[in-house]
Amino acid sequence: MEITIAKSAGFCFGVRRAVKMAEDLAADGGGYTLGPLIHNRHELDRLSAMGVRAVKSAEELPEGARVLIRAHGVPEAVYDALRARGAEIRDATCPFVARIHGIVNAECEAGRQVVVMGDAAHPEVQGICGHCRDAVVFGSREELENWVLDPENREKSLSVVAQTTAHKENWERNVKFIKKQYTNAKIFDTICSATDVRQTEASQLAAESDAMLVLGDPMSSNTQKLAQIARERCGLVLCAENADGLDFSVLGRVRRLGITAGASTPEWIMKEVVNKMSEELKNIPEETMTEESFEELLEQSIKTLNTGDKVTGIVTRVTGGEVYVDLGVKQAAYVPVSEMSDDPAYKVEENVKVGDEIAAFVVRVNDVEGMIMLSKKKLDSIKGWDTVADAVESKETMEGVVTEDNKGGIVVMVKGVRVFVPASQTGLPKDADMTTLLKQTVKLRITEVNRARRRVVGSIRAVTADERRAKAEAIWNTIEIGNEYDGVVKSLTTYGAFVDIGGVDGMVHISELSWGRVRHPSEIVKVGDAVKVFVIGVDKEKKKISLGYRRAEDNPWTKFISQFQIGDTASVKVLKFMPFGAFAEVIPGVDGLIHISQIATTHVKKPDDVLTEGEVVDAKIVDIDMDRQKVSLSIRALLEGDEADAE
Repeated sequence: MEITIAKSAGFCFGVRRAVKMAEDLAADGGGYTLGPLIHNRHELDRLSAMGVRAVKSAEELPEGARVLIRAHGVPEAVYDALRARGAEIRDATCPFVARIHGIVNAECEAGRQVVVMGDAAHPEVQGICGHCRDAVVFGSREELENWVLDPENREKSLSVVAQTTAHKENWERNVKFIKKQYTNAKIFDTICSATDVRQTEASQLAAESDAMLVLGDPMSSNTQKLAQIARERCGLVLCAENADGLDFSVLGRVRRLGITAGASTPEWIMKEVVNKMSEELKNIPEETMTEESFEELLEQSIKTLNTGDKVTGIVTRVTGGEVYVDLGVKQAAYVPVSEMSDDPAYKVEENVKVGDEIAAFVVRVNDVEGMIMLSKKKLDSIKGWDTVADAVESKETMEGVVTEDNKGGIVVMVKGVRVFVPASQTGLPKDADMTTLLKQTVKLRITEVNRARRRVVGSIRAVTADERRAKAEAIWNTIEIGNEYDGVVKSLTTYGAFVDIGGVDGMVHISELSWGRVRHPSEIVKVGDAVKVFVIGVDKEKKKISLGYRRAEDNPWTKFISQFQIGDTASVKVLKFMPFGAFAEVIPGVDGLIHISQIATTHVKKPDDVLTEGEVVDAKIVDIDMDRQKVSLSIRALLEGDEADAE
């Protein structure tokens, strides 16, 4: 016979935690539990013999009694009743259940309608409803649909949670239905990850087995669901509370047997079944285990891990805060999103999917809660140290994300390793604000690794210098007059601007910045501006490049001659005065001279006796010198023409 035991069989972490707290209570002199601690009468009998008795209500407790809240949780009103009797409260509410209490309370306070998918008679659901007002509970799709069809419920804003032991497939079907009916519904998938894993594993195991054995108390909701799931995939399903309730006679013809157990089934009952099964199997002729004994398989199913272990598992669930992983052990394992990556821009939903294999480092094992906290980034860091150390010798260019800045430099996370980059090696100008690099992905070279001091030093400047040299070489090999480049203004002087065209700096003289008058380059460009320039001169020996910025098509003289000719009248703006006349702007970039003799029909001693700077007047274009690009203007010609017309 080939026997396979579900890795998740037996106590879940919430039940394990509650039982441990009950044992501690017994060791402390005994006490009470409010209702049955878990749904397994054999375990309850054991705890009762140790001095931990169950009572139905707070009224049954003596004043000042020690009382343990069971894993299912209780309504808020029960806490009030216990405090009123002076009880010493020890709370064993499963952390997953306590999280639901917080959700429904917050959603209720926000004015939303709380919907619970689960068994209304189950103590966990009753406890959930006791932490909010007017919650509605649905155990079936039919109940849900009937409620939704009521017009009074159509306009409500729903917040939906699930009993932690709810059937995953039923939950998903109901959620799909709710989303179609309510576009503003908030869905909280609160099915316990251990429950989800247990049910999925039971379904897969049942499909691969000739028979399934489900161990657990009939009172246990999750045990009943396991049996239901097993029957959907397997023809023969045996259910038993303990070894006494198991009929071994039907196993003689079974070749593949799958075994699982409810979350409230203690290990001592599972071992009791192991011992009896081992004896019974001896009496079945020619039946042998294929690899290991039944007892060895059970021990494997309840094995634990230790802090510092390196593990590999399969992603079973992804939420906004955690990634749940099946490691093949009983404890539920998870990776907080903060422990997935050092990249501030990392998005778990884009990088991790259910079914992915993930390697991680065991950070903490909580035997009380049955939870294993993992860190992917810590394992990445361990592997990263070897990669980073090798990069010193190979001079390989690495890539990382800037996570911190300080007076001395910045910190870049590379392969999970903190790499310090001194300010002088960031590539930024002296006294520059290094916060501009935060959250940016940068390339750098590792220059020093000291494992003993856990110190790694890198240089961004070394990479950018190499890249700049390579680009400069490419430019000098291909540069020609007329070549155009996208550049960045690096610095300004009184006589022009220096522009980086990709590894090489060129000079744009102030006269090449604009067709108009420019007193300083800052009137046209600023440091850091992206500009398009073209080569107007190259001296490869002296490594000098002259660049042009103003474009021929923008030449104002070209625009002028396309608009005006000799004899035309133009409205001109008086710019400045000279002893021999006044200069006036015809169009931006083209000025004309109004000779003193052409300002008026009478004698003029000084131009500013007649004209005012900034004044706009009409003048006749009397001459255009194309070679020297000079324009002669006359106000007098227009005045004499007006007089002639008047005569």
